[in-house]
Amino acid sequence: MANEKQSGTMFNALTSGSKITGTIVADSDFRIDGLIEGDLHCTGKVVIGEEGRVKGTIECENAEILGYLDGKIACHQQLSLRSTGKIDGEVKTKTLIVEPGALFNGSCSMAGKQSAEAAPAAK
Repeated sequence: MANEKQSGTMFNALTSGSKITGTIVADSDFRIDGLIEGDLHCTGKVVIGEEGRVKGTIECENAEILGYLDGKIACHQQLSLRSTGKIDGEVKTKTLIVEPGALFNGSCSMAGKQSAEAAPAAK
């Protein structure tokens, strides 16, 4: 089973027309095409499809947003906001990719190998 998880063949999905209210914990990738109201803790990648909506908090390794997020997301590696995506809220990530046409209203903090405080001063 470990090989399946690494190859990306194992994932969870919430289909269009479905709604979950509460806290979700997932040990593999998670695709959302329905509505989640609550918190999602995922050790893999989270994909919010074009019809997907999340009102709440997401914590994950990587994320790709094609739908709508209203809340907070803590993405440990890379967050991709696609042209059809919209975020209203707070973003914490290492790498942020925003495609033309995407909408982002809120705040963003990024942490890399070197914090702004530790960076050398410009001359």
